[in-house]
Amino acid sequence: MDLPDQCRISTGVRVMYFDTDAGGVVHNIVYLRFIEVARTLLAIQMGMSFEAIARTNIHPVVTRTEIDYKRPARLGDEIRVDGRIAEWSAIRFWVEFEIVRPSDSLLLVKCRQALALVRMPEGRPVKLPAGFPASLAMGPDAL
Repeated sequence: MDLPDQCRISTGVRVMYFDTDAGGVVHNIVYLRFIEVARTLLAIQMGMSFEAIARTNIHPVVTRTEIDYKRPARLGDEIRVDGRIAEWSAIRFWVEFEIVRPSDSLLLVKCRQALALVRMPEGRPVKLPAGFPASLAMGPDAL
């Protein structure tokens, strides 16, 4: 199925000292931070802004992460995180990510995450909005 452009994200990251160990290799947990940035930008692009989250108290919550580390990124590397909505049901959706190093086209990491929308502070799941995946915007029926 062909997804609308707003259901895909691509963002660049430069590996900094604080991302690496003493050997200049990116720590495995840091890749999840890179993915978190891309996933947050994707949610904003799809209409779920920080303001909308504060107004509705509906939060995208990661319920599962699967990650495969293929090759290491190193200090100073320019890398790119590509993500897209992959699957969805009434209350859950999956986002897939690839982290690549454009300078040599190497795939560094593959990741797949399941998310649900949860109303806080109750912790109650909320149905995905009408029109998903084209939008994550919460209309009046989400309140």
